[in-house]
Amino acid sequence: KTLDIERCDLESRINNTTHHTDQNGLDRLIVRRGLPFTITLHLRSGSQFEAGVSTFRLIVEIGPLPKEQSGTKSTFSLTDSALKTAWSVSTNSPPGNVVSLSVSSPPDVPIGLYSLTLDQGQKVKLGEFVLLFNPWCAKDAVYMEEERDRQEYVLSQAGLIYKGTTKRIKASPWTFGQFEPGMLDICLKLLDENPKYSSDADADCSGRRNPVYVTRVISAMINSNDDKGVLVGNWSGDYDDGVRPSHWTESVAILHQWADNCCQRVRYGQCWVFAAVACTVSRALGIPCRVVTNFGSAHDTNSNLLIEFLYDEDGNDISDDSVWNFHVWVDNWMARPDLDAGYDGWQASDPTPQEKSEGVFCCGPVPLKAIKEGELNLKYDAPFVFAEVNADVVEYVKLTNGRMVKMGGSSIDVGHFISTKAVGSDERHDITHLYKHPEGSLQEREVFERAKHHHELQQKGEEPGLKVKIKVSPDMDIGADFDVFAVTNNTEADKTCRVMFYARIVSYDGKPGANCGFIEDLTMEVPTGKGQRLPLRLEYVDYGNTITSDRLIQLVLIVIESSPREFHKAKRTIVLENPDIAIKLLGEPRVNQKLSAQISLQNPLPEPLQNCFFSVIGAGLTDGKILIQNVGTVGPKQEVKYTVEFTPTSTGSRTLTVDFDSDKLSNIKGYLNIEIKE
Repeated sequence: KTLDIERCDLESRINNTTHHTDQNGLDRLIVRRGLPFTITLHLRSGSQFEAGVSTFRLIVEIGPLPKEQSGTKSTFSLTDSALKTAWSVSTNSPPGNVVSLSVSSPPDVPIGLYSLTLDQGQKVKLGEFVLLFNPWCAKDAVYMEEERDRQEYVLSQAGLIYKGTTKRIKASPWTFGQFEPGMLDICLKLLDENPKYSSDADADCSGRRNPVYVTRVISAMINSNDDKGVLVGNWSGDYDDGVRPSHWTESVAILHQWADNCCQRVRYGQCWVFAAVACTVSRALGIPCRVVTNFGSAHDTNSNLLIEFLYDEDGNDISDDSVWNFHVWVDNWMARPDLDAGYDGWQASDPTPQEKSEGVFCCGPVPLKAIKEGELNLKYDAPFVFAEVNADVVEYVKLTNGRMVKMGGSSIDVGHFISTKAVGSDERHDITHLYKHPEGSLQEREVFERAKHHHELQQKGEEPGLKVKIKVSPDMDIGADFDVFAVTNNTEADKTCRVMFYARIVSYDGKPGANCGFIEDLTMEVPTGKGQRLPLRLEYVDYGNTITSDRLIQLVLIVIESSPREFHKAKRTIVLENPDIAIKLLGEPRVNQKLSAQISLQNPLPEPLQNCFFSVIGAGLTDGKILIQNVGTVGPKQEVKYTVEFTPTSTGSRTLTVDFDSDKLSNIKGYLNIEIKE
């Protein structure tokens, strides 16, 4: 007996709330796999459903060429109860013209946009729905046990990204905005633009059952190096034909710009931008994700797990390898049934284009446990990530006669303070222990040997002999003049030394810029048993015009003993402090009621700032828009104030993010957590 269907109600309000997708809106059906959802059939007058008499089949399809054998199409009939391993539909509706159906999806089917059709000999399309990964389902590969973890790594739309140096770690706010209008469709579009979809759409859609596969697609598509991906990387300092990477404070504008301009590449990104956008896409699709910063991050170009620094006699770096002051990637949470037992959980994935993986600029996912234990044969890209956090450093001087002289080295320079935002708070959570054993410990060294690298360096104790290091002032604010110091000590005999001590602008990836202070070819006497302290003055007039938005200055000290001729080197990177943005709420934060916030900042520079403007955004606060206010010119040491108005659209904890930009001072960010009440 066929049913004469007048309309189908996909019950998106109830289903989306039950499936933790209501932040996407309630006007379309968005559900998570492995959890039943309800649809209601309203029959025309005279048509009636009767259990055991009325027969029909449902068809779900995903992709342009759905096939039963690839799992992109499934046809199933009414059963008495939900099935756990296959699509199923059941009902306990009494006879009548309203039929409530419970549709169940398996926890391992492809995610994406599905069509739903009812077949009674004649087919009637009931509608479309989006199916996502389900961290609430114990059978799903992305299952997380703790609700507070799911709130942080799936549902939170704001977070913190750590930058700076090991001595000064700074938190920058970021709005992920994965539930803002249009975001889910753009994230699905990103999957459809990947080259694997173009070459075999059904195989690609079938692969979307696996978070490992989807994570690799995301890693490849966030950068645009070899596909129609989202972001162009640029570390040159020249951003005139795009947006300076440090100006971005949220993912929504980036993804909208990409999608709204026919997938034209967005200019420009650097590592934290790539990682933040990857986090947005991962969370939108239901894969738990966190943004991770590694301080002292090695880029090993020849896969020998050594970072080999080569200098000429003037101290110029002529090497291929590098150590970034910090590097940012993401961890995704998932099971790894493709590997031996024990490798489930957090997996490192890096969308910043550095080296190719299987011919494509992507990296990971690789289990953190594999990195920690030096299991470098495990996929994907374990040797590269291992080197980022655990490579040894060796340094050589290439003399003018071509001879190579070893100048130093370290097994402890790489991989420090690996950081991510803590669950449920704005504290920094140090996860170094998940990536490596304690630095210098027997376990860490054993892992290094297991990683097939023959460690040539031995840590030396404090023995007599010339030692050099760099000390800095406690207050190093942008706009200020201050001293840094070269220090020599612990000599067993009088020494005559040639000293080169210089400061140069550097970007976070270690790329050097202009010099901003130097002492060159100074001859210094170091008496027996005593040391010397040599100051180098750094003045704003010298560094102000060339410092990047990273605000990093690299200090390099080279001391050459005259007899015997020995080289000593110390290097330190400092980050100049930015002024704080003060944010003060004016009024009681309530949903759908106007709210004001006063924003203020003091210009720390001894010169005026031109073209100053504030950018304000917050998921659930600013209606998906960036609120921009041009405040003109701010005089030397002057304070600027601005009052912004916005209307919160949803209750709960929200984050208002503020960015200040100008001609001479940029990458200034502040944020305020706001609890929105009914």
